[in-house]
Amino acid sequence: MGQTAVTAYLGYTRISTAGQDDQLQRDALTTAGVQARDIYSDVTSGSKEAKSRPGMQKLMSYAQKGDTIVVWRIDRLGRSLLDVLNTVNGLRDKGIMVRSIGDGIDPDTPTGRLMLNMLSTLAEYERELIVERVNAGIAAARGAGTVFGRPPNNPVVTAEKLKIAANARAEGKTAQQAAELVGWSRATLYRAMQATDQTRSGSGKYLRR
Repeated sequence: MGQTAVTAYLGYTRISTAGQDDQLQRDALTTAGVQARDIYSDVTSGSKEAKSRPGMQKLMSYAQKGDTIVVWRIDRLGRSLLDVLNTVNGLRDKGIMVRSIGDGIDPDTPTGRLMLNMLSTLAEYERELIVERVNAGIAAARGAGTVFGRPPNNPVVTAEKLKIAANARAEGKTAQQAAELVGWSRATLYRAMQATDQTRSGSGKYLRR
């Protein structure tokens, strides 16, 4: 006869600085049924992703399928709504539930499950807003004359630089030295040679040695 897996209530707290106190969070967790020894903590700003926090990493390593992670508020789990959702989804994929005391998120109740689904919808909305803001910013920058990507090459300038580089190589300089002489990297020099068909001419044979 197989053994029944033992599930656990695990707690997590986060504060931003060592000068703050997470006792309020701990009291709420223990009142909700979490043992003090099963509470994991982080002292870090909200700008740090959940998966990179040492306390969260330990919690994720310890938690098993069937366990429930309890937090004071859902924002303790991430730096943004998207980060929170990624953390929650990562836990749910492992069969680990999340309960947030202050937000009424509880996988054991219909209302709690509804709240979790609403969180998912809001996170998707935030993701779309971010994409829209980025696209709007790019459009505004282009409208103001900003050119994205590499600037177009001036063929006259390129040809002159290739000539200088070729002369430098003929005088015994290395390809790296010749490229630096005209403000290029060696890779840029080679690309310019290929783009102007220099590799098929007599000048190309001594530039690549």
